[in-house]
Amino acid sequence: MTIDGPSDSSPSKHRRRDAARVKAKQLRVSQKKKDRRNKVFVQGGLGVAAIAIVVLVAVVIVNSIKPAGPGPKNMASDGALIGEGLITAVTPALQPDAKPRPSEPDTTGAVANIRIYVDYLCPLCGDFEAANNEQIAQWVDTGAATVEIHPVAILTSKSSGTKYSLRAANAAACVANYSPDDFFAFSSALFVDQPEETSLGRSNDEIKAVVKDAGVSTARSSINTCIDEGSYESWVKAATDRSLDGPIPNSSMKSIIGTPTILVNGKPYTGSLEDPKEFATFVQQALGETYSTSTPTPTPTPTPAA
Repeated sequence: MTIDGPSDSSPSKHRRRDAARVKAKQLRVSQKKKDRRNKVFVQGGLGVAAIAIVVLVAVVIVNSIKPAGPGPKNMASDGALIGEGLITAVTPALQPDAKPRPSEPDTTGAVANIRIYVDYLCPLCGDFEAANNEQIAQWVDTGAATVEIHPVAILTSKSSGTKYSLRAANAAACVANYSPDDFFAFSSALFVDQPEETSLGRSNDEIKAVVKDAGVSTARSSINTCIDEGSYESWVKAATDRSLDGPIPNSSMKSIIGTPTILVNGKPYTGSLEDPKEFATFVQQALGETYSTSTPTPTPTPTPAA
C-alpha cells in the first residue's frame, strides 16, 4: 500500500498562498511608504540644520564686521595736533567716508611743525620715542613747536592674533575723543615697556591700566568702554589706508614710508632715530629754511632824481 502525502493542488493551499502573497505585497508597500517618510524627515532635518548653520555663520560675520562710524573728535586731520602747554587742538569728529582736514602749518618759521606717524607695536617708533620724547615735549610745551601724532595700525597681524596694533591705536583715539589734553601723555606711555613685535601685546585691561597710569582722569569710564568696544577701529583702519595710499598733506611725500614717518615743516626726517642731537639739528635747519622762504625779498627803492 502506498501512503501519499496531502495533495498540493488542494483549494485550501492555494488560498493560503494567495493570502501570503497579498500580505507580502502589503508589507512591501507599507515599508516603501515608511522609507519614503523617513527619507523626507532626514532630508528635512538636514535642510533645517543647514539653514541653522548658514544663519549662525551670517550672524558671526555680521557681528565681526563693524559698520564704519565717525572718527574721534579732535583728530579731523587723522592725527592729534598738540600745541603750547601740551594742549590738543579741538576739532569735530570726521564722518565716515569724509576726507581728513589737514592742520594749518605755521609758515612764519617761528614754530616747528613736527608730524609723526606711529604704530604702537613698531620697535623703531619706540626707539625714536625713547630718544626724542623729552625734548619734543619741552619744545611743544614752550610753544617752540607743535607735534601732530598720527596713530596707524600697520602691524596688526604681528601680535599673535591679538591685533594689538589696532587696539592700541583705537585706545589712543578714545583718549583723544574723551580727554584730548591727556593724549600726548597717553601716547607716550604706550611706548613705556613697549610690547615686542610678534608678542601678544597688551590686553585691553592692560591698555586701560596704561590710561590710568598716564594720569588720564577725565571720562576714564567712557574711555574704558571705548577700548573694550573697539569704537574707533574702523576709523583706525581707514586712517591707516589713507596714510599708505597718500598723498601726505603739506608735504611732497606720496605716502608714508613705514613707521615711524617723521616730518618737520613738511620735510621727511631720514637721520638717526636714536640721536636726539641729530634730530634737533634737523628741526633747526627746517625752521631756518621755512623762515628764509617766508621772508619777503626787499624791494629796491628808486633813487630820487637830482
